[in-house]
Amino acid sequence: MLFELSEEQLMIQQAARDFAQTELKPGVIERDEHQKFPTEQVKKLGELGFLGMMVDPKYNGSGMDAVSYVLVMEELSKIDASASVVVSVNNSLVCYGLEAYANEAQKEKYLKPLASGEKIGAFCLSEPEAGSDATSQQTTAEDKGDYYLLNGTKNWITNGSTASTYLVIAQTHKELRHKGINAFIVEKGTPGFTIGPKENKLGIRGSDTHSLMFNDVKVPKENRIGDDGFGFSFAMKTLEGGRIGIAAQALGIAAGAYELALEYSKQRKAFGKPISDHQAIAFKLADMATQIEAARMLVYKAAWLKDQGQSYTLAGSMAKLFASKVAMDVTVEAIQIHGGYGFVKEYHVERMMRDAKITQIYEGTSEIQKMVISRSILS
Repeated sequence: MLFELSEEQLMIQQAARDFAQTELKPGVIERDEHQKFPTEQVKKLGELGFLGMMVDPKYNGSGMDAVSYVLVMEELSKIDASASVVVSVNNSLVCYGLEAYANEAQKEKYLKPLASGEKIGAFCLSEPEAGSDATSQQTTAEDKGDYYLLNGTKNWITNGSTASTYLVIAQTHKELRHKGINAFIVEKGTPGFTIGPKENKLGIRGSDTHSLMFNDVKVPKENRIGDDGFGFSFAMKTLEGGRIGIAAQALGIAAGAYELALEYSKQRKAFGKPISDHQAIAFKLADMATQIEAARMLVYKAAWLKDQGQSYTLAGSMAKLFASKVAMDVTVEAIQIHGGYGFVKEYHVERMMRDAKITQIYEGTSEIQKMVISRSILS
């Protein structure tokens, strides 16, 4: 068993750490306050090759491994989870889905600009009545011969207004239930495709979350991904990798909050000595460090299994379930260690607590992860 990162992985990790400190940290509080999308920062992430990390270089990707990807997600999330979720969606859901399951023409037209960061993408599965129950798709795609007619609404779509390319899951053969679902590539600006107002969220407020409406949207037949009825399998297979990305995000949020709390505890004095010298605080830090390290091992293992071509369904769900809980627990304790200052925005930890909550919800709730894990261990 080897627990060392390669020289290349360490370089990628350091590059992400430097970028987070120099590019993401300035203005992160303002972006959160005003729900401002990190447009310039995302553009620079694309230039660094962080928006198509695992994509083959022949499609303008960086050709990196999944472990490098989670290292980048962790470092970015320590500072700005709103920016890191853009990296997660573009890499894990959009680019992965296209590279793994799209045909060559689709890869040439859509994957290349997404992997290079020239454009960003969105993954459109959730609906008003179809969140955890992804089989209950109410968005329909009626087969009209050489095109599909798309009608319906999608909710909670990350990169909702900033994306150029949307992967949309819709029901074509209702009688076949999940076997009648298809996945489509829909371009921004297609007639009948409208974007709703930006959601006013608790956390990751800098990310771009919208509802999308499709009213008689014509989608060319060549924009269907895979065979007829492959859409549900496409969504589930893609989400398996997405869970690793969100697990890494949760890990990063926890690690970032812990680092701030540790530093603060050494500087803040009470009763004549740094609060870190008081056992009540020292034990909190010990618990936080242990939880984070355990989460890190789960996240890294899931990414490693993916790199080895082995099944990572169970490992990914375990990593997301545990890391998201750690993110919540650690950020709450980080606020407690900061005391009254933890309740103030300029100390960052209150934002991190708000950002942490979504990691227990999107890419499959914690309850769904327990379903995946229990089915796996009982089968």
